[in-house]
Amino acid sequence: MSNVYQATTSAPVNIACIKYWGKRNESLILPTNSSLSVTLSQDNLRSTTTARADPSFTADRLWLNGKEDIIKLGGRLHTCITEMKRLRAEFEAANPDQPKIASFNVHICSFNNFPTAAGLASSASGFAALVYALSRLYVLPHSPEDLSLIARRGSGSACRSLFGGFVAWDMGSDDATGSDSKARQVAPESHWPEMEALICVVNDAKKGTSSTSGMQRTVVTSALLQHRISEVVPSRMAEIERAIADKRFGDFAEITMRDSNQFHAVALDTYPPIFYMNDVSRAIIAIITEYNRLSEQPKAAYTYDAGPNAVIYALTLNVREIAQLVLYYFPQAEKVVIGGKEVEAALPEGFNEAVAKRWEVGAVKGLIHTRVGDGPRVLSDSEALLNAQGMPKTIA
Repeated sequence: MSNVYQATTSAPVNIACIKYWGKRNESLILPTNSSLSVTLSQDNLRSTTTARADPSFTADRLWLNGKEDIIKLGGRLHTCITEMKRLRAEFEAANPDQPKIASFNVHICSFNNFPTAAGLASSASGFAALVYALSRLYVLPHSPEDLSLIARRGSGSACRSLFGGFVAWDMGSDDATGSDSKARQVAPESHWPEMEALICVVNDAKKGTSSTSGMQRTVVTSALLQHRISEVVPSRMAEIERAIADKRFGDFAEITMRDSNQFHAVALDTYPPIFYMNDVSRAIIAIITEYNRLSEQPKAAYTYDAGPNAVIYALTLNVREIAQLVLYYFPQAEKVVIGGKEVEAALPEGFNEAVAKRWEVGAVKGLIHTRVGDGPRVLSDSEALLNAQGMPKTIA
């Protein structure tokens, strides 16, 4: 019986506090500014990927959520797969006793346990899982920093999903090769385990303007973006790293919310303007702003990526109260359970109820409670997504 060369991994979602928006090099995916994110727990949000190399495969093929995705020559999938094969070929040349599998075609099957292309960073976890699965398949001795250089070529923010905890993507200065535009861990998940997140799924449909096309328009047309990348982001990166190191949630929250606001202001400053948030998104901002007014320091931090879904960062002590507040304005069809107990809608004492209207069931389609989490995981053979013939086990 021939050997089976296969690996299955999972990778997490990361949600940025300092946003990446705009590229200075489209081909290498070099950002116009550095960014910083929180890696969320894979127990709630993850991409799982199985990669197999076999001499019988006639072409590289990839299936995403049960449907085959075309690997376009020169496209991002093709770039990542080709680069990983190149590293394997180098490894084989340096280790002649290793199996010669770099020339084999690969079958890759990936599954997201959350909506794809809806503003929940599916491309980040997806490309991180892809690159990590290929690195395990090829038994490559490369560090997460090294792999982040390749994941970045698939989706910029994917480089940050190769680490757990709090992660920076340094923009770098090597415009010729992008060799220093990579991710680094600012602090592991164990540093601040009390950091949690409540995700309000406002719309799980595919967004109208993709991040890629939106960035291209912004770089060309937004004057505010130029001010952001030269004056604002560098100081914010330093400030938020210090806040994380010292576990100062109030400062972390203010920086996070200000940066989310400015990112969406840049989208509005784009011509024609881009609208990723909707009325529900803006209502959540008003509710969290009023909630923070009740205390000396912010106890919640909203942030929005390129979509209408709200991610609310908070410490364990306050998450339940925030969930009660969200449920008051956005009732759910199903029970919401946090810490093993059902959450009931309620307003904190002194809260100004008039800051937002109460919405009908379904305005927020669901709440996901999660926390800061670890980086990519290697999974067992029983969790593989390919069958004995190297084809997807299920096809939607």
